[in-house]
Amino acid sequence: MSGGVDSSVAAALLYHQGLNLIGVNMLLEHEDRCAVGQSDPGAQDNGAADARRVCEFLGIPFQLIDLRDEFRREVIEYFLDSYAAAQTPNPCLLCNSRIKFGALLERVLTMDCQYLATGHYARIGVSDGLYQLRRGVDANKDQSYVLYALDQQQLSALMFPLGIYTKDRVRTMAREMGLPSADRPESQDACFIPAGDYRAFVAQNRPEALLPGPVLDLEGQPIGHHGGLALYTIGQRQKLGISSPEPLYVIRMDSRCNTLIVGPKTATFRSELEAENIHFVSGSAPPQPLEVTAKIRYKAPEAHATLTPLPHGRARVIFDTPQSAITPGQAVVFYQGDVVLGGGIISASSISEGD
Repeated sequence: MSGGVDSSVAAALLYHQGLNLIGVNMLLEHEDRCAVGQSDPGAQDNGAADARRVCEFLGIPFQLIDLRDEFRREVIEYFLDSYAAAQTPNPCLLCNSRIKFGALLERVLTMDCQYLATGHYARIGVSDGLYQLRRGVDANKDQSYVLYALDQQQLSALMFPLGIYTKDRVRTMAREMGLPSADRPESQDACFIPAGDYRAFVAQNRPEALLPGPVLDLEGQPIGHHGGLALYTIGQRQKLGISSPEPLYVIRMDSRCNTLIVGPKTATFRSELEAENIHFVSGSAPPQPLEVTAKIRYKAPEAHATLTPLPHGRARVIFDTPQSAITPGQAVVFYQGDVVLGGGIISASSISEGD
């Protein structure tokens, strides 16, 4: 329980079904949040306090579980290392797979609990004896993308009570039930980044990721200087600081040479990508190329593509229509209908429409 409306309603729904519940909240952050400008050093405690109030309202036990060391090691260090390697990570992916449904799930299963329930907007089903991860019915809130790394054992011990509801309905139910969190605003994704300023966080913890270097055009000619590759992402147009007769976008970032390559919008489109650390929810890769839809970012539209598994946990994805700003460090997630097949971390893209 984060203290927010989603996990609170999930708990209330299960409580009203007559299940025996324990509300758990994860303690994740160390003091370094305050060192980069957090105006309220006690802000991280608000979620735990709100979760405790909801548990008191429902009359269920509450427990705070300290996962700070695991979170630092598995999520924050990964986040910083990715930016130092000129990638753009999604820390929620690692938090879900390694912390919420890794360390936390392991912990609660030792507490004589059978299931871990969360407020995620996704669904779990069973087909041919295998668990399936399915989209939530609310297309605007569906969170199946960030859950693609769940495996069969984890899915067997999870509940997502909100997957069949829309966000509006959840908010209405919270008010109807009188939950203390009914009007609590949405939380930010990167919970460990004060005020969303990842640049200050990276600068403090990985200053080498902010070394200035040259900006090159597509012909390799220097046309300016950048302030550090971690300040940019593929497809970015704003804050390049380069005068040009046509708009320029970030096309590539070369961490080996510390160079930023920019070009026209057309050069951001790619037809193909490769991904690593591929995970399939079923536990096995398809034996041959497969027609899928794929998302290259959480909020990206799905696109028709052909998925080809490769050796060593890699895969190639070829899109029917070129996609803009395929970004190393982000996840590509594969679907067939409402079912999440799996996904992986984008490592490279190729075949630029501007080449």
